[in-house]
Amino acid sequence: MSSSSLPFSSLPLTSRTGASLTGTSSLTGTSSSAPHPLAPYGWDARWEAEFAPFAARGLLPGRVVRVDRGQCDIVTAGGTVRADTEFVTPRDPLKVVCTGDWAAVDPDGGDPRYVRAYLPRRTSFVRSTSSKRSEGQILAANVDYSIIAVSLAVELDLGRIERFLALGWESGGQPVIVLTKADLVPDRATLAHLVEDVETSAPGVQVLPVSATDGDGVDVLAAVVSGGTSVLLGQSGAGKSTLANALAGADVMEVQAIRDVDGKGRHTTTTRNLLLLPAGGVLIDTPGLRGVGLWDAGNGVGQVFSEIEELARDCRFHDCAHVAEPGCAVLDAVADGALPERRLDSYRKLIRENQRIVAKTDARARAEMRRQWRLRGAEGRAALELKRGRIR
Repeated sequence: MSSSSLPFSSLPLTSRTGASLTGTSSLTGTSSSAPHPLAPYGWDARWEAEFAPFAARGLLPGRVVRVDRGQCDIVTAGGTVRADTEFVTPRDPLKVVCTGDWAAVDPDGGDPRYVRAYLPRRTSFVRSTSSKRSEGQILAANVDYSIIAVSLAVELDLGRIERFLALGWESGGQPVIVLTKADLVPDRATLAHLVEDVETSAPGVQVLPVSATDGDGVDVLAAVVSGGTSVLLGQSGAGKSTLANALAGADVMEVQAIRDVDGKGRHTTTTRNLLLLPAGGVLIDTPGLRGVGLWDAGNGVGQVFSEIEELARDCRFHDCAHVAEPGCAVLDAVADGALPERRLDSYRKLIRENQRIVAKTDARARAEMRRQWRLRGAEGRAALELKRGRIR
């Protein structure tokens, strides 16, 4: 049974910060001593204040736990409801309703029921799609932690980890790297060396080796993410569904075998699902990501490579590209062995990619603005001709 369908009486009534939510709720009419039924899903006083205009219209608050085929499942104070997303499906793919959103949904009686709006997002995890148009795609909304699952069944790809981290930092949440399938590395010294390698590429990020099969490290991860909303990310075969099951304490996600040849798996998860965790917090599981394109993640890249940006402050030229310029503190650090050359290469690659994405985005924005100007101009000319009686 999905954890989102558990009876509310069995749910731990805590806020996203771990504190009980008390006080009168104008949305449910509860007494001053009763916590809000949606508190386990992250509902707090700030969300309630933002929802007030929708409550005045008789709409109900709820959190989107799944979106598919123009419909979505929303957990409300009265249980999970199915609603149509027609009114929250604009052309902009970054503005469509998404798993993790707090929505305003029709009360009982409508057939179908509609999501009328969703509250402004505090954070969002966005990547660039694999399409040639390089559009942004939102994977999860209102996340506090980005759990990046990396399988130890295959050789570590530090460059890919840095790419995930850039998006994780840019989302506004706190990245956490989970090295899954740690039971496949029985030698403790080797495991410690792998953890150290990842930590070097992830300054300021907690790196946790976890074996969902043996249960090692699961309790530590559960405690880390118990105070908020987490999105689970990683490639196919990274063990995300097994990890989600371990955190949820039940087989809520199907698990498929991994190919022995290359350690890759199929897309077990095909939609983004929000699960309630028994230790507190909620988890958004996502399909395996084959492509992880940056999307306007300049700040995120800077945080991933914070030591390079720190060194760059001592470069002779403020616009130093760290290629062959004299007085480059970054190149000096590489020459001294203080900075791995691989890190600098990865930094340059992500910076260039992000600049291309931003340039394309700006170009599309300018083109769309020109199109709107032409459209308004044509409408204005038509109105003038109508006024003059030339169009009937």
